[in-house]
Amino acid sequence: MLLNIDKVQKSYPGGRPVLRDVSLTLDHGQTLALTGESGSGKSTLLNLAAALDSFDGGEITLDGTALSPLDDRGRAALRRQSVSLVFQQFNLIPSLTVGQNLSFHARLANREDTGWSAQLAERLGLADLLTRYPENLSGGQQQRVAIGRAMAVRPKLLLADEPTGNLDETASANVLDLMLSLVAETGAALLLVTHSQDIAARLDRQAHLAGGHIV
Repeated sequence: MLLNIDKVQKSYPGGRPVLRDVSLTLDHGQTLALTGESGSGKSTLLNLAAALDSFDGGEITLDGTALSPLDDRGRAALRRQSVSLVFQQFNLIPSLTVGQNLSFHARLANREDTGWSAQLAERLGLADLLTRYPENLSGGQQQRVAIGRAMAVRPKLLLADEPTGNLDETASANVLDLMLSLVAETGAALLLVTHSQDIAARLDRQAHLAGGHIV
C-alpha cells in the first residue's frame, strides 16, 4: 500500500470540523478520483496527503512513513522524494522558460534526468516551446508543462487538484489523457480531485466526500 489515510480528523481555525474520521487507501499504480461538493474538504485532504498541512487526529502513512511524527523538514524531504502535485492554477514560475519549469522540481530533488525530460517534452507536445515563457502559452499548454514538471521526478504518488478545471472540454480531455498515460507508464499512483463525474469514471476507483466523511 502506498498511501493509507486512517481515521484522519481536521478542523478549520475556530474549531469547525472539515474532515471527520476519513479513511482511504491507495496502492502503487492505482488511480482514484475524489469527488464532493465545494467546501467538502477535498483539497484539504489532498494537502494532508501531500504533507503540506498537519492533521488533528488519525494517521497518514505514505510509502511506509507515518506523517504525524515528521517536522517541516521531514515532510519537505518526503515530498521531494515521493510526491508531485498538479493544481488547477498551473503554478508555473513566470520568470522561467518552459524547459526550466519542466526541470525545476527534479533539480530541487537532485533527480534531474535530461533524457526523461526530453521524452516528457515530446510526449506533452512541448518540444518546440521550451524557450517560451508561461505568459506566451495557452491554458492547456501551461497545464501540460505543470504535468511534465510533476512527472519529471518520477513520483510514486501524483496528487492533482481539479487539474482541468480552467480548461475547455477539448483541452481538458487532452490533458487527462496525457496524465493517465504518464502515470500508467511510470507506475505512479494518482489521487485526483474533480467535480466531473465523466473524469472520475475514467479512473480505477472513486470516493465521495460529504459531511466530512467518505461515503
